[in-house]
Amino acid sequence: MARSSEQAERRLTLANCIEVALSNATSAKKADSNLKLQGADVLRSYGSFLPRLSVSAGYSPYTLRRAYAPGSPVAEVQKTTIKSADLTLSTSLNLFNGFSDYAALQASLKQERAAEFTLRRALESVVYDVTQTYYQVRLNQELLAIARENLLLAQDQLTLTDRQFQIGLKSMTDRYQQQADASESGLQVIKADTRMQRSMFELLRRLQIDPQTKIILIPSPEELQAPLSSKLDIDSLAAIALERRNDLKSKLFETYAAKWQTRESRAPWYPRVDLGFNVSTGGTEYFHPEYAYPPLSEQLSNTVGYSVALNLSWAIFDGFQTRYNVESAKVNQLNQQLDYADLKRNIAIDLQQAAGEYTSAFMQIETANVSFTAANSAYEGIKRKYELGAAGFVELSTARATLFNARSNQAQAIYNLAMQKSILDFTTGTVIIPQQPESGIPQR
Repeated sequence: MARSSEQAERRLTLANCIEVALSNATSAKKADSNLKLQGADVLRSYGSFLPRLSVSAGYSPYTLRRAYAPGSPVAEVQKTTIKSADLTLSTSLNLFNGFSDYAALQASLKQERAAEFTLRRALESVVYDVTQTYYQVRLNQELLAIARENLLLAQDQLTLTDRQFQIGLKSMTDRYQQQADASESGLQVIKADTRMQRSMFELLRRLQIDPQTKIILIPSPEELQAPLSSKLDIDSLAAIALERRNDLKSKLFETYAAKWQTRESRAPWYPRVDLGFNVSTGGTEYFHPEYAYPPLSEQLSNTVGYSVALNLSWAIFDGFQTRYNVESAKVNQLNQQLDYADLKRNIAIDLQQAAGEYTSAFMQIETANVSFTAANSAYEGIKRKYELGAAGFVELSTARATLFNARSNQAQAIYNLAMQKSILDFTTGTVIIPQQPESGIPQR
């Protein structure tokens, strides 16, 4: 029973959410599998420099042959029983193939490095996505709490208005208006709860755990700590982004790999030279009525033969296939270079945008705090005047709505700054990836 309860409810901090998402994220698993595949491709490229080795063997324990043999006065049918065996060991070593093996090895090494950086960026994307969703859930929980508190205020005010109506201090109109205001506050609670539930499902989607699991988020004290200053050095951040962005590094190594693939595609224009060496033996043991062969084991040991061959092959004309492959490789190299340049420009633009939104979010907190203080003071003053009959319902309703909006804006400003800080870290490539034993990716 305890196990079922544990599965139905999980208490998670932001760090816990990131840890769960990293272990379950499909994108990270795919990137890790691709990295392993690239590692196997590198091993295959190294194997191209080693000699090929093959062994073939055959053994026939019984073969019956029937054939006519000269006889007197007519030919007679004779039966011959045969036992045979053969063994061949072949090896070949490529001496020259237009540097195709070397170019393929360099391309594989560069692609493996690109796959490693792609995996790192995939992990960063998981951390960033989960962090943003976590903050959105926390914000919606705060807004739901504010809406519920606003509903309690409206209900308390409705209770007070009912009492004042009963003793003749308030009119029926004031009572109806207060009832409508309380109903509107209840509607705001329903909408806030719907938004919170929707964001919670989005968090479950990113954690990739049982949708029936009830998640209780445990905030940590440091997750909403505000930075000391909103001033950002764009040039410094740009330098950090160009140095730390793993997707940019991955694209750079893909460009290097495409360059080596272009060299590899030119290899068929050059001759190919292979050195071959063969060792073979065989024997046939006949069971013939007129003559006999040595035993099969003796034949195998006495008929061992060797051969060494130097083979040269050169495709003089292949229907322009090599030319097409070279042009295709050149186009791929050019496309990779264009993608790399586009990514660098996009990083610069994204950084400018993220820095501007971060600065704006920083300034919004100060404005929201001032607005909340003023709205709270105004509401308390008008509430006292309303209770004494010196202020009308419209003034009270407006003041409470202003206070509700001010509290909501204050909460949104606080979490918006945390989200913008996360966006800025993701844009500059400074997202911290927790140590994952499965992937072996170190924490940066």
